[in-house]
Amino acid sequence: MSFKSEVRTLALAAGAFLVFYFAPLQNARVEGAIMEALALVQWYAREHMVFGLLPAFFIAGAISAFVSKGAVMRYLGARARRSVAYAVASVSGSILAVCSCTILPLFAGIYSRGAGLGPATAFLYAGPAINVMAIILTARVLGAEIGIARAIGAVVFSVVIGFVMHLIFRRDEVQRANEALAEPEPEHGRPIHQTLSVFVAMIALLAFANWGRPAEAAGLSHAVYSAKWLLTGVAAIALGAVLVAWYRVRLAWAIAGAVPVVALAVLFPGNPIPSFVAGVAAVTVVSFASGGESREWVTGSWDFAKEILPLLLTGILVVGLLLGRPEAEGLIPSKWVIHLVGGDSIRSSFVAAVSSGLMYFCTLTEVPIVQGLMGSGMGKGPALAFLLAGPAVSVPNILILRSIIGTRKTMVYLALVVTMATATGAVFGAVAG
Repeated sequence: MSFKSEVRTLALAAGAFLVFYFAPLQNARVEGAIMEALALVQWYAREHMVFGLLPAFFIAGAISAFVSKGAVMRYLGARARRSVAYAVASVSGSILAVCSCTILPLFAGIYSRGAGLGPATAFLYAGPAINVMAIILTARVLGAEIGIARAIGAVVFSVVIGFVMHLIFRRDEVQRANEALAEPEPEHGRPIHQTLSVFVAMIALLAFANWGRPAEAAGLSHAVYSAKWLLTGVAAIALGAVLVAWYRVRLAWAIAGAVPVVALAVLFPGNPIPSFVAGVAAVTVVSFASGGESREWVTGSWDFAKEILPLLLTGILVVGLLLGRPEAEGLIPSKWVIHLVGGDSIRSSFVAAVSSGLMYFCTLTEVPIVQGLMGSGMGKGPALAFLLAGPAVSVPNILILRSIIGTRKTMVYLALVVTMATATGAVFGAVAG
């Protein structure tokens, strides 16, 4: 190892030692912040790890195992038609309607298969930001003008951010595209409807398992919520049927794997976690044992999990320590944030964009958070900046993204999100405030 790397390691070790040695653990705020950090990780594990992140890892693994690199290059590659690439990226990202961390395995999947940086980052922003349910809830709770502004801003942001990323790093993208074209393309010969079917089943499973309770107990959204676990089960059966029909998974093995899932669903009708986890385990074991593409799918999913999970949990710990959960405080008092985001100045919009990017909250929870902040004096401009930056960026998101595309690209992406959210919030605040 070089002398420079050894010095860096020593400095990190010394810094960690000093933090633990001098940490005022008896201080009430420090003690509370530590508990908030652990509570936030526990909350994420209970609310998102099983139903959100596990299906996302399997979808990412399926992209690497089942999707031809040529297909990704054709529609999302650096040399694809820009209108097609950005349309596909924004639409496919918005269909998923996931949080800023759940989108990352999917982003890593398409990027590793050759998607251009521009369309890939458009997809990365679109997934958490262009969420139809969140936009509708925003309009109902915060007002139609903020809801409409959020919808327009999110769509424009996804395309503009992706295009600017492509322009800034176009030299890297040309080299990457040339390297991808030089690689021989394996011939799978699988019809497109077979590949699409497995993704439709997995995306349906992800969507139904994470379907949130609607604000009103009526309408289509409430009907889906009432039947969410039945619909999730139907999606799981469809996935199993596809794997048996076209991916060489043995029917007897699939039935054997389904038996404990059904048994746990009957034994614990009010708790879907045991049967869901059993289903994930069954799919993993049966697919791995089947070999071929199915085994590649499972191993690819595991590779994404190993890369992302440690950084994700570290990031959530940091967020909990500094800012706590929405209903509690970390080391930074919430009154500081409320004071800084008051009014409609450009400073307030900037602080709102940055602070929302440091926080972590799941999809839809940003609306009541902003409602509370507006009740404490936040202007409409900072509120919009918060809504445009927060769902798409977080500390865990930044840590993981850096490991996928590098520090420079991550910092540029973060700067684009914050800058555009700040400018949009300032203009909106001046017009609507």
